[in-house]
Parts: sequence; C-alpha cells; structure tokens
Amino acid sequence: MTTQPRHYHITTFGCQMNKADSERMAGILDEMGLTFVEDPNQADIVLYNTCTIRDNAEQKVYSYLGRQAKRKQENPNLTLIVAGCVAQQEGEALLRRVPELDLVMGPQHANRLQDLLEQVFEGSQVVATEPINIVEDITKPRRDSNITAWVNVIYGCNERCTYCVVPNVRGTEQSRTPEAIRAEMEELARAGYKEVTLLGQNIDAYGRDLPGSTPDGRHQHTLTDLLYYVHDIPGIERIRFATSHPRYFTERLIRACAELPKVCEHFHIPFQSGDNDVLRAMARGYTHEKYRRIINTIREYIPDASISADAIVGFPGETEAQFENTLKLVDDIGFDLLNTAAYSPRPGTGAALWENQLSEEVKADRLQRLNRLVNVKAMERSERYRDRIEEVLVEGTNPKDPSQVMGRTRGNRLTFFKGNLAELSGELVKVKIIEVRAFSLTGEPIELYVTL
Repeated sequence: MTTQPRHYHITTFGCQMNKADSERMAGILDEMGLTFVEDPNQADIVLYNTCTIRDNAEQKVYSYLGRQAKRKQENPNLTLIVAGCVAQQEGEALLRRVPELDLVMGPQHANRLQDLLEQVFEGSQVVATEPINIVEDITKPRRDSNITAWVNVIYGCNERCTYCVVPNVRGTEQSRTPEAIRAEMEELARAGYKEVTLLGQNIDAYGRDLPGSTPDGRHQHTLTDLLYYVHDIPGIERIRFATSHPRYFTERLIRACAELPKVCEHFHIPFQSGDNDVLRAMARGYTHEKYRRIINTIREYIPDASISADAIVGFPGETEAQFENTLKLVDDIGFDLLNTAAYSPRPGTGAALWENQLSEEVKADRLQRLNRLVNVKAMERSERYRDRIEEVLVEGTNPKDPSQVMGRTRGNRLTFFKGNLAELSGELVKVKIIEVRAFSLTGEPIELYVTL
C-alpha cells in the first residue's frame, strides 16, 4: 500500500460469537492507531465478519462486497477483508469470486489480524483458514458497550448436526482456562462493567478438553464449576451464558443457577424440532421428552425463569404431522422468546445433499404459522410481568423515544422507562411494569439499587 490506513469499518453478521470476535478485531485495529468510522465508504480498511448459518446472510455479504469491490477499483489503497464463517467455508474460492479481496480469514484467526494485515501491506493477498490452536488473546477488545460484555469461554463445536456448518467453520472445541476467564472478567469489573455473558457455540461442553477429573469421575472443569469460580468477582452484578445444548444440560447446572444470585434467571436452550424422528435426522442427540424434562426441572428450581430457544421448520422430509409436533411443544412450554428459521441447505452439511428437500412455499407457510404461535405464547409469558417490580440494568436510550432509557430485566426482557441516560447509564433500577408487549415491557422507575 502506498498510504497508511487511518480509518476502519467493521460490519458484523450473525451470532454473539461473531460480535465478540468483531470486538477483538476492533481492539487490534485501535491498537494499530486506526479510528473506527460508521460509514464503510469513509474507511481505508473495510472488514466484513460473516455468518454462513443462513443463505440470506451469506448473500447479503456478497452484495456488500460487490459495492466495496467497485470502490477498490477506483481506490487501490482500500484494504478489503472478509472474516468469519463465510471466509472459513469458502477460503481461496472467495478470491476467485471477489479478486479485489486482500484478506480472507477464518474465525480462529481473529487475534492474528495485525500479523495478517502486515502481510497484506507488504503486497500479499492472504488466505488464513488453516486450523490452529487458539492462544490466549492479550489484545483488548473494543467493546460495543461499556456496561455489558461478551466473554468467550469455549471456541468451536464438536457436534455434527446434519444441518449445521459451525463445526466446519469454527473448528473443534477449545476451552479457555478458568483462570484466564476470571482474569478477563476482573478486568471488566475494574473498567465498570456490570454484566457479563459467557459465550460458547456449545457452552455446556465447556471444560471437556481441559485436563483433570474429579474423584467421582466427572470432568474437573465444567460450566457449573466455572460459574461458581467466577461468581464472587466484585463489581460484576449479573452473569449470563449462551448457547446451551440439551444433550449436555444437567440438573447440577440448574441447581447452581438457582443457588448463585448473580446468575440471571434466563436460559437459551435451542430445541430445533419437537419431533423425535426429525431430531434423529438432525443428529441432535436427545428427544423432545428429554427437552421437556430439562424445562420442567428449570421451572422446579427457578419457577419464574425465562426460556428462549431456536427452532427450524421445513427440515428435509419433515411431514405436516412432524411440524405439528413442533407447534405442540411450543404451545406446551410457552417460550419467552423463540428464534425461528426455515431450513436452509448449507455447503458441507449432510442434510444439504438429501433428496427429500421441501419446497420454499411449504417452508414459508410453516414458518409463518409457527411465528404466529410464538407471538401468542410470548404475549402470554409477558403478562406475568404486569404490575410487578423488576430490576432493570440501564444500557441505553430508546431509539424511538429519546425521553426513555432502556435495559433488560434479569429474565432478559427489554424494558423501557422515562429517564435520563446520563444519570442512569449502568445503574440497576427498580421498575414497576405498567405495559406489556410480546417481547418488551414499559415501566415506571421506583428507585435505584445501591450497588457496592
């Protein structure tokens, strides 16, 4: 490059793991002396951190890339990067499709961004998608919030669900040590953060790859043990974790969540389908009966817990009766939030090659029917908040009403109330709920918590 880059832009697609990776890469670019800009057309380095879980997200990336590729033809000093899951999936094929790209890098290489960019600045076109052991990252992420933070505890996934590309693009499971996780959380506490979400593609698998076992034969390091280990960090008021897998979700973990006051009463446990034959075809490793037992056990220990999940409709071969089993499970359990999607064939997955694919019309119809039920059940769940006092951690201003601040309850319900962000940002506020909607609440502030 003939000029020194000064500004960068990152667009993030997909899951919380991608958002956490983007924060790490932003921290590296900050340390390199660059400044973030909101407008990609004002940036010298444009980075797209990509998701390949759904085809529409992948196609959106190519649309964005097309615009920046035209810009690079006029400005050869522009550095164009694709990171994340599409980069890992496509590798060198991305360069053939978009030859203007300077760097293609998989998720495991996020903390190597500076080294890779130095190769680019020396004139190389770089592809970094080879499997590596993820080392402790000494860079400081540029957090999108100064109140809540993501903390990765395990990378990768060893599951082989027949619809999912994650193991192919994020690699095998690699757990961070409890000491490294606690150290990062302590640093966040010193910086004034109040809430931490522990992240893993399959967070219940945490510690399986770490050495050591207990006298009774279980792994020495588990998510349950980690929660006990980090719970007493002064300054951290709330702890969440995601995403859980029903195959590994234990009663011991539920007991810990009930016993530890900082752990929020919210569980995100995808079920994907309410039919056992479909679950077997997905290679999920559990039945809908087991999933129901998990939810029943949560509600036994923590009756008011919020439950959210993910579900897929239109999986290859799914019959109308099998889809109705999903509707029945949703109706019986009553989720606070359910992320829904129509099945999308992904490269490198088993189900993408099956001949019993359903039509887009059938998938769209089932998705619409499921979403109608989801809205009804979410509204039913929201009703329990009416006239209750809820603890809300203030995170920002309501973008639709600047006179209101917004934050989340311990059960992860987005809540709005009148207030001044300058005074309330990062505060825990007691709020009386006066209006309920399917996925959000409105309240009146009662008083601030005194946080020590």
